[in-house]
Formats: sequence, C-alpha cells, structure tokens
Amino acid sequence: MQKKKILMLSDHLLSTSGVGNQSRFLAMGLADKGRWSIRQLGAAIKHENYEIHQPHPDIIIKPVDGFGNRDMLRQLLAVEKPDLLLLFTDPRFFIWVWEMEDEIHQVCPIAYWHVWDNDPYPTFNGPFYQATDLINCHSFKTFELVGSHFPEKTNFIPHALPQDIFYPINSEEVEKQKKILLGEERKDHFVGMWVNRNAKRKRPNDVLVAWKMFLGQIQEKHGHQNATLIMHTDPYDQEGPNLYATMELLGISESVFLSPERVEFHQMNILHNISDFCINIALNEGFGLPTLEAMQCGKPIIAQKTGGLTRQVVDHRDGSENGIALEPDVRTLVGSQLVPFIYEDYCTLENTANAIMDLYEMGPEKRNELGQKAREYVKSEFNLKTTVDLWEKSLLDLLDKWENNRESVYKSWRLKVLGKK
Repeated sequence: MQKKKILMLSDHLLSTSGVGNQSRFLAMGLADKGRWSIRQLGAAIKHENYEIHQPHPDIIIKPVDGFGNRDMLRQLLAVEKPDLLLLFTDPRFFIWVWEMEDEIHQVCPIAYWHVWDNDPYPTFNGPFYQATDLINCHSFKTFELVGSHFPEKTNFIPHALPQDIFYPINSEEVEKQKKILLGEERKDHFVGMWVNRNAKRKRPNDVLVAWKMFLGQIQEKHGHQNATLIMHTDPYDQEGPNLYATMELLGISESVFLSPERVEFHQMNILHNISDFCINIALNEGFGLPTLEAMQCGKPIIAQKTGGLTRQVVDHRDGSENGIALEPDVRTLVGSQLVPFIYEDYCTLENTANAIMDLYEMGPEKRNELGQKAREYVKSEFNLKTTVDLWEKSLLDLLDKWENNRESVYKSWRLKVLGKK
C-alpha cells in the first residue's frame, strides 16, 4: 500500500509548545497507523539546531525560522508532491499560504486544525476558510462559529493527551514529591496550580489578587493561611507583568511558588499531582491544555466559561461541572487592525476567590471525587485514539472528495504554445 504523504506546517514536532505537542501526538498517531508519512516544516522563532530530525520512520522534520516562506513551500510542493497540506497554528501566521492557494491547489488540498478564541464569528477570516478544503476545529466554540458557515467541510476534533504522560500517581509519591518541591513546611498545604504564558490575556496579576483575597478568607474563617499557589510560567516574560514585583506588592511572596523553567512531561505530571486544583481565568482561551492535563491527572479545575475551556469545565452531556465553572461577569469587544473584533470575557476577582474557597472547603475526599469525575470525562470526551481516528477519517474523506471533484473545482494549469498544433 502506497502511503499518503502529509506536508505539515506547525510548531516543531519536538518542541514543548502546546501546538508542538499536539502536532507530535497527531503526527505520531497517524504514522503509527501505517498508511501515512509526514514531512514537516518545524517552526520556531529560532532553533538551536537546524539539522533534519526523523523521530519516526515515516516522519521527517526540517527546522525553519517562522513557518517558512513561499519559495520554500513551492520547492517542497514540487519535490515532495504531498497528497495534502496540513496547517496548524494561529491563522495570522498563514496568510501568505492562503494568498498562494491557487498554486497549492495545483498539487493538493489544504487542511487546517483551527481554533478561534471567542465570539463573534470572524468574518475577516472568511477568505482563509474559503481557501481551505478541510477545517477541523479543536474547540467546540470554534466549531459552532465556523461550522454554521461552512458545514460541508468543518468538523469538531478536540485536543487530547496520551494516557501515559498525564495520569494520577499514588499518595505516597505525591507526599514525597510535595516535600521535595515545596518543602517540609508546606507538606500539608492546600495547593493551587496556574500554568500559562505570563501574558496579559492570561490575567496573571488578577490570579495573584484573587489568591490574596482567598488567603484573607481562610485566615478569617479557619485561622491560618496554609495554602500555596504554584505558577508555572516565566515571571519576566515581556508580554506580561513582573510577577515578583506583583507578589511583593500584594505581600504574598511566601504563599506563591514560581516554577519558571521548561520541564519534561513527567515533571509536569508531578506538579499537577501535588496540586489540589488547576485554575484558568484567561479573558479568552482557544482551548487551554493545562486544565485538560490536570483533569487527566484526576484534579478538579476552576475555569471561566469562555472558548475551549467551557467544554472542559462543564460536562456537555449533563451540564455538571468538573470543578467550578465561572460565568463571565463582563464582556468587552476589543480589536486590532488584523483582528477587528473579538470579545474578551472577565469573571470578577471576588467570584474567583470564592471558587477557590469553595474547593478548599470541600475537603480532600470531595475534591478527589470531583477529580475522578473529571478524569473519567477526559477519558471519554478527549481521548487521543479517538482524536487520531477522527483525523484519519476526515483526511481520507478529504482525499476521496479531492480526487472526485478536483477538475471541476480546481482545473489544472496547462501550457499551450500558440501557433503549434
């Protein structure tokens, strides 16, 4: 059987970014099925090593700065002759690709793993959607927005994680790791977890203010402040505030544990396991992988009902919650020249602090029950095997339609020399 060749443009498959990880899980899953080969332009701002990587017999990665360029893509289309082009990241990075879609469609169809953070429907993305032959949305919010306009080529295929990467560890190991990472003095602390880029959209300073408010509540009601917030982020990121300065201002430096270094999966799994919950109150969020990681580790989450977080924190099957869902209290319509309009959602800091308090007062047994419910939900609704299977089916359907309809939609260019028969 001749394998179908995918040319993928996304974050480098071996990078630690969310897009990189999801690209890797999908590429490996498809390659393991035995009917696909993948060639990737592995994107990054700058690579330490530009050597070709082959992490699987059917996967070859060429590191590139950015996501490549027109000449590079033209060369690959001519040399590799892929069966399809697969794009995966924010659409702003692929404008140049869609601008040359007539050239690409002389060779193959275009598929896109897409997310859009919030309402309303982005009419300004219309030309990109029209130029794409398959739009697989990894958040249900995106599927609702785009699917109503392009139902014939839009699917919901969520992000997912391998079960052997994020999983619960036994209580003895949790206790041991908690002492190692947080210290003997915090072994009995109630622990929250915030994992995000330190950027304005993620509201890191607001998380710190809400944490301070919560500390005041447990001091007043329970007479102590035995609680620690883990923030896995770069406190000096230029896209966000200086978190050390904010912690000092609020007087909570002793109650926050900063984890600024990039870590391997097993270390992230430990951080989730020593935490009692994970929180995300981003003002809009395409998906939100850290909360999914936490749920898969058997931890409840606190999340605002925005973007891809909604279908995580709320069980769509019965409306129950996998932790505490926060309703947006304020919506503001913002925009820029590239993105003229999009809503930002804000839950109040008071409601956020109250949600943390509610989880604290549940006690360990109730939190464990809620965490187990969250884990079972992830295993059912965000299963990696299902995600890969759905991707394969959608790609095979795309190639079938392409073969049957190509000439009627995208007529091949033919050279005719005038004056010759």
